[in-house]
Amino acid sequence: MIADFFASWELFHHAYLVGWLLAFVLSVTGVIVVARNQIFIGAAVSQASTLGIALALWLGGMFAGHGLHWLASAPFLSGMAVIFSVMGALITAGGDKAGRESREAVTGWVFLFSASASILVVARSPHGVEEIHKIVASSIIGATFADFVLFLAAAVAAAGLAAVTHRRLLLLIMDPAMAAAVGMRTRLWGGAVSVWLGLVVGLSIRSSGMLYTFGCLVLPALVAKNLCREVRPMFLVSPLVGVGAGVAGFVLANHYDYPPGQLTVVLLCLALSAAWLRRRVRTS
Repeated sequence: MIADFFASWELFHHAYLVGWLLAFVLSVTGVIVVARNQIFIGAAVSQASTLGIALALWLGGMFAGHGLHWLASAPFLSGMAVIFSVMGALITAGGDKAGRESREAVTGWVFLFSASASILVVARSPHGVEEIHKIVASSIIGATFADFVLFLAAAVAAAGLAAVTHRRLLLLIMDPAMAAAVGMRTRLWGGAVSVWLGLVVGLSIRSSGMLYTFGCLVLPALVAKNLCREVRPMFLVSPLVGVGAGVAGFVLANHYDYPPGQLTVVLLCLALSAAWLRRRVRTS
């Protein structure tokens, strides 16, 4: 099995490396999402990113004969994905304030509107519908060297930000009122976290699909939450779980000829089930 995996390295090493880097970046970011009990926000932001791609495909088709070839380029698709992902994250962050809807209601609106609108936008374009369905699934096998460089930079940034700001992030997560009392600009910090979440998810969607992106965002952090008693060690356990599942998933997928993204998510779900069982046994 291992020999088969290394034999495939020359052909698919970009996909393997990008998948593991994504698992790292998303699992670190997911700690904040899970610790703040905002799991559904990950799905809503992912769906908002898909709407951005759908609009990019629609614009590319509309102006196909006008010499605007850049509208159909990969950078434009990725840019639209990031823009709408960041917008979705910022919109969901605006809930739970005086005179406003709850964050859950706003998140549900973002998810449902984006999911429905993304299909309507490309409903008359067979290629567009196929692309949206591809995004909803997983397309990580098509990752390129440019994707590797991009997500290597994102992984370095995620590790650096977590190392430098983890104390303030912990205070913001655990006690926002205390964070404000000690001088933290909680609204600015909350906005920065939302922008980072939108940026990471928007970039990930185009390379790995919504299923792998959402799975790696929340499942490793949920496993870590059930294994750790505090939030601090979750920043270490979550990426270990995410990358470990990614390595195992890609090796098994290569051996049994399964889609690597889906198999990795299944392994993460099994790991979460085991963590739940362990927690129940310990508390019974």
